Amino acid sequence: MHQKRLSNQEIASFCSQTAMLFRAGITPEESVNILLNDSNSNEGRDILQKILDTCKQGDSFSQALQKSDVFPDYVLHMIAIGEESGNLDDVMQSLADYYEREDSISDSIRSAVTYPFIMIVIMLLVIFVLLGKVMPIFNQVFIQLGSEMSGISATLLGIGKALNRYSLIITLVLIFLVLLYFFSVKTRKGRTLSARFLSAFPLTRGFYEKLAAGRFASGMALTISSGMDTFSSLDMVAELTEHSGMQAKIAACKRSIEEGSNFAEALTSANIFSNLYARMVTVGFRTGSIDTVMQKIADAYDRETERKIRSIIGILEPTLVIILSLIVGLILMSVIFPLMGIMSSIG
Repeated sequence: MHQKRLSNQEIASFCSQTAMLFRAGITPEESVNILLNDSNSNEGRDILQKILDTCKQGDSFSQALQKSDVFPDYVLHMIAIGEESGNLDDVMQSLADYYEREDSISDSIRSAVTYPFIMIVIMLLVIFVLLGKVMPIFNQVFIQLGSEMSGISATLLGIGKALNRYSLIITLVLIFLVLLYFFSVKTRKGRTLSARFLSAFPLTRGFYEKLAAGRFASGMALTISSGMDTFSSLDMVAELTEHSGMQAKIAACKRSIEEGSNFAEALTSANIFSNLYARMVTVGFRTGSIDTVMQKIADAYDRETERKIRSIIGILEPTLVIILSLIVGLILMSVIFPLMGIMSSIG
C-alpha cells in the first residue's frame, strides 16, 4: 500500500535525529530501533518498524528507507552516496539542514499567502453584508421619511439587491475559493501548480526566480559536499526544482560543461546567479571550497527571501485595511449624508 510522503519538517526531524545517533557510533539498525521506542505516533511507529524489519534482513539503510516508500528520491540518493563515501552522519545532518530550510521557506510563503487571503474574504463578507442587508434597511428609512435613495446610494442599493438575488451563487464561489486555497496550500500537487503559476505571474516572477536560485545553491552545496561530481550534482538538483526557468538554466549549464567549460564558467554563462554570487563561485572553484561558497550563497538568498516576504506582508497589511476602510466609509457616507439632509429639512 502506497503511503503518504513525509513532509519537509518530518524529514528534517528524522535526518537530524539519525545524524546525532550515527555520530555517537550507533549503527543504523540500532538507531532506528531507538527512534521506534521513542515514537509516540502510530503512523511513525509503523514506518520505523518497516525500516527496522528491512535493516534486520540485511539490506542497507538507504534500501530500507526506499522500501518504506515515504522518502523522496533526493533523500534516498544522498543517503546512498553517504554510505558509499563513509560520511553518512554528515550527509544526514546536511539533509536535516536542507529540509529545515525548505520547511522555513514553505511556512513563510504560506504566511504571506494566508493573511491577504483571509483579509480579502473578510472584505467580501463585510461588503456583502453592508450592500445586501444594511442598505435595504436604510432604504426603508428613506421611504418612511417620504424620500428615496438617489445617486451613489441608489446604485449601491441596486448592487445590494443583485447580491441578494445571486447570494447562493456568491456563497458557492466563496466556498470554491476557500477550497482552492486549501488545495494550493495543503496538497503537494496544489503547491506545485500554484508555484508554477506564481513563477510565471509578472508581480511574483522575480521573487520565485530568487527562491529557485537559493534552492539550487543549497542543493548543490549538499551534493558537492557529499562527494558527488558537479555534473551529477546538476542532474540531481534539476530533479528537485519545480521552476521551469531554473531547469532551463541548469540544462544550459550542463551543455557548457560538456563543451569544455569549468563549473564556475558554466554557472556564469547560464546566468543562474547575480554577478556578485557568480564571482564568489569563481573564487570558490579556484580555492577548492565550492561547497562552502554554495552554502553561503544559499544562506544569502534565504535571508533575501525572508526580507522580501516580510516586505510583501508589510505592504499588503495596511493596503488591505485602507481599502476595506475606504469601501465601508463610502457605503456609509452615501447613505448617512442624504439622510442627514432629510432630517435637517424636516427639523
